[in-house]
Amino acid sequence: MHSAHRAARRGGIALLLLAAMVSFACGEDNGDKLRIICFGAHPDDAEFKAGGVAAKWAEQGHKVKFVSVTNGDIGHWQIAGGPLAQRRKSEVEAAARVLGIETEVLDIHDGELMPTLENRRKITRLIRDWEADVVMSHRPNDYHPDHRYTGVLVQDAAFMVTVPFFCPDTPPLKDNPVFFYYSDRFQKPNPFTPDVIVDIDDVFDKKIGAVHSLPSQVYEGGASGSEEFVAEVPEDDAARRAWAIKVHGSRYAAVADKYRDALIKWYGEDRGEDVRYAEAFEICEYGRQPSEKELRELFPFFE
Repeated sequence: MHSAHRAARRGGIALLLLAAMVSFACGEDNGDKLRIICFGAHPDDAEFKAGGVAAKWAEQGHKVKFVSVTNGDIGHWQIAGGPLAQRRKSEVEAAARVLGIETEVLDIHDGELMPTLENRRKITRLIRDWEADVVMSHRPNDYHPDHRYTGVLVQDAAFMVTVPFFCPDTPPLKDNPVFFYYSDRFQKPNPFTPDVIVDIDDVFDKKIGAVHSLPSQVYEGGASGSEEFVAEVPEDDAARRAWAIKVHGSRYAAVADKYRDALIKWYGEDRGEDVRYAEAFEICEYGRQPSEKELRELFPFFE
């Protein structure tokens, strides 16, 4: 019996060693890799706001997940309900494949998100389960109630993720993540102030590819669309991509132009002046407060 036990044990050790060798050979040693989770109110928000930086993280082997907190089931001028929710879920799944990330859509009705205890627990569990180093979300001052309440829920989770007896069914995080806001144009009660700005020129094709994967919002106008809007959008696939670059690319060009001084700070004058497209992020006052050195580790894109 003892010899049989030793043989079984040797076999188990051999399997573990083999698994480790395969993992190493495939580049799957993720001990030093970052884990990032980005929350959007609807199935398109995180893609629009952080698709570029997500692609850059993913290219370096870091693990990124986008979460849509609502299912987007009223976000169209012509269709709604289950068929739209399923369509938008398929769209963000296609976008995730382009970006090289994971995605999840929560089953909460579009336009009905509330900052409840139940939803605080959902967000807390998602952050813990992902073992996040970085968390991103909307700011809590925004035009859309779902955006605002997504921001509030993520802020509320920023402390609770480390509290052992809140959601005790999921292990608390030992280290609090760094929480970031997406950029926006709203001025009251306080304007967005960029702490980190990222050049996305090198992944702009992926960014537009992700945008192109969201036709219900991009080419049909979402909840604000119309027959007239659709009539103005090209039908040919290549022409649509060119249209997306013109219309949506201008948004990321505007970010680069508006925060040019921040780009120069992070990249130096020569490169900072040349950046065409960018995404910007503000540190939330909740969660861990990083030094500039740590920011450069969390965003490992700066020379």
